[in-house]
Formats: sequence, C-alpha cells, structure tokens
Amino acid sequence: MRYASITSRLADLGSGKWSLHIRARQLKASGANVIELTIGEPDLPPDRALLDECQRAMDTGRYRYSNGRGEPAVLAALAEKYRRRRADVTKENVLCFPGTQTALFAVMLGLAEAGDGVVVGDPLYATYEGVIRATGAHPVFVPLRPSSGFRMRAEDLESVVTPECRVLLLNTPHNPTGAVLTAAEIAAIGKVARRHDLWIVCDEVYEELVFGGTFASPFDNPDLAERTVVVSSISKSHAAPGFRSGWAVGPAEFTRRLLPVSETMLFGQQPFIADMTAYALTHDIDTARQMREAYSRRAGLIVDSLACAAGVKVLRPEAGMFALIDVSDTGLSGEAFAWTLLEEEGVAAMPGSSFGRQAEGFLRVSLTVPDQDIDEACRRIAATAERCLRRKERCA
Repeated sequence: MRYASITSRLADLGSGKWSLHIRARQLKASGANVIELTIGEPDLPPDRALLDECQRAMDTGRYRYSNGRGEPAVLAALAEKYRRRRADVTKENVLCFPGTQTALFAVMLGLAEAGDGVVVGDPLYATYEGVIRATGAHPVFVPLRPSSGFRMRAEDLESVVTPECRVLLLNTPHNPTGAVLTAAEIAAIGKVARRHDLWIVCDEVYEELVFGGTFASPFDNPDLAERTVVVSSISKSHAAPGFRSGWAVGPAEFTRRLLPVSETMLFGQQPFIADMTAYALTHDIDTARQMREAYSRRAGLIVDSLACAAGVKVLRPEAGMFALIDVSDTGLSGEAFAWTLLEEEGVAAMPGSSFGRQAEGFLRVSLTVPDQDIDEACRRIAATAERCLRRKERCA
C-alpha cells in the first residue's frame, strides 16, 4: 500500500526522541524507584479558580461547537494581553488553537512548503524539526553555542541563510537551554530577517517563567511587526498543559489567510476551555510566580549540588523548566550517559541529542520535581559521573 510522503519525513521525529522517557515510565509502572526529570510538566496544579470556571462553563452548556477563530471572550482577553505590548493589536490579530504545538503546526503550514528553508537554532525543542518537515520544508540550523550562552547571534544567522529560506523559528525563553534573548539581540536578529525577507515565528510559551531580567520579543519591535507571529498557551504559565489551550498572534492579513487552514484542521476550541483561558488571562493568578520561584531555586540547587562533582558542569538557566548538564568530560555522549544513569541509578533525564547536534554532550533535566528529589537526583548523577570517569581511566 502507498503512503503520503509526510509519513516518511516524520518517521524518526515523533516518539522516538522520547524513548528514554517512555522506558522510565515503564520502569516506574513496574515499581522501580525512578526519579523522573524528563518532561516539562508543572508540579503545581492549575489554580482552583480555573477549574471552577471550567466546571461552571460546562454546567451552563458551554460544550457546543465553537467557531474557527476563537470564542469572543478569549479573543478579547488575548487582544488585550498583546495590546499591552503593542498598541495596534485587535481581535483580528488572534487565532486560537488547542495548545502551542497545534498553533505552531498550523502557522508553519501557512508559511512554508516543499523546497523552502526554515531557519532554527540548534539546540531546539524536540518537535520543531517535525513541524518544519511536515510542511515539506527543511530545517536550516544556526548553532547556538555555550560560549554565547546558547543565544542566537545575528552573525551566525546571517551565515546560514540561503535564498530558499522563508521563516525564522525563534524560541525565547529557550527550551532546552533556558537562555533568554535581549531586546538588542532580537533587534540585530530582526535586521537579518528583514534583509532576507524572513517571517519570524516566536514560541514564547515560557514568557512568564523568566527568573530575572526582562522578557523581550520581536513582536514588541515595531520594525518587525509586519513579519512576526507569536505562538503560546496557558500550558506553562498556568500549569495547565492537559487543557490544550493556545494561540497565534500576528498580522491581521496573516490570521485571515491562516483561518481556513485552522478551520480545516480543527474548527474551533472547546468553549468551556476558552472560558477558562479568558478567566486565566483576565485575573490575577499566582501560579507563574510560584513556579518561577520554585524553578529558580531548584536550578540553584543543581548548580550547588554538582559544583564539586567530577566530570559534570551545570549551565544555570535564565528561565523555564529545565537545566542543561554538560557530561562530555565523562567520556560518554549525553545519550550514553542518560541511559547509564537510568539503568544504574534510576534517574531519567533527557539526552541532549534529542534536542540537536549542539547538545549531544549534555543532559536536559527538568526542574518540575520536589527539592528533595532534585537533591537525590544530583547525588545519583554525581555517582554515575564518578563511575564513568573511573571506567574512562581504566580504558586509557
């Protein structure tokens, strides 16, 4: 039987990247003592008021068909949120989707096609390559270097852009590194995008989880307004990943053109979830502050706990739910170290290779577990690194 080419393009870009996480879940289900540091699933529940609003909406019949763009209340709330960042935003600039991932898929489908290049930093979130290749386009990687704090540099971007490039996919704050672009860095990147007539798609799902300093976005730069699309959701900001409530915000012509694509895929968000999202965006919910404090503290715990451990170096994140640990001095790749850590110590951490070539010598560890689990995981990571170093010395 014949299959569409998309099934081949995405064959190795789905759950295969999460094979260690899947194995860890299997071990936990069988009763093994596994500390799970693999995925960015908030350890706080959503605020009770959000759950009450969702229930209220269902109780009053808000479970019928929606429309393709989004429910009026959530469109108004999103327009107001982004109007605080740029005065010209209206509901015509907004499209609602079930989560950031769906928004990103639809946006990329509307901007890139076969033969096009989509420029993206390496390391990158694990689904980005699949989202790009699903359109028939191909990724063009910009190395994000540890020496530059894993921030994209305008000169590195300039060096990889080719005539077929159509889109620049940014992520700030960045997953997996926790790097946050400054306004000056974005302005320099934007000049390159303007020179090569690139769309800028910016994934800002960690916007409210910056530990210190100021969040900056190409969306807020008037010189980039005509070419910038933001995707985001309440998954991280409000600890509500399972509700799948996201959006895209961009030029009015862009949303008008993308609307039929969205309607063909989805035709609307669940009204009761839209009502909960509107409530989240228009009320003072404390969840993001609690998570910022917890994740920043836990990042500090990892830095302190592994400061004297041989063979590992922690890169302290500036935002988000993750920290990177450089394990290259142990003589193992991040992939090999991650599997050794799981098999010998029962700690599940994502291999850096799941996020690109530039992260191959790293582990990505989640900050979304209790402090005592962070401490214990660090003890086990240090023990694994020490054993690996001894094995390396014996083989030298």
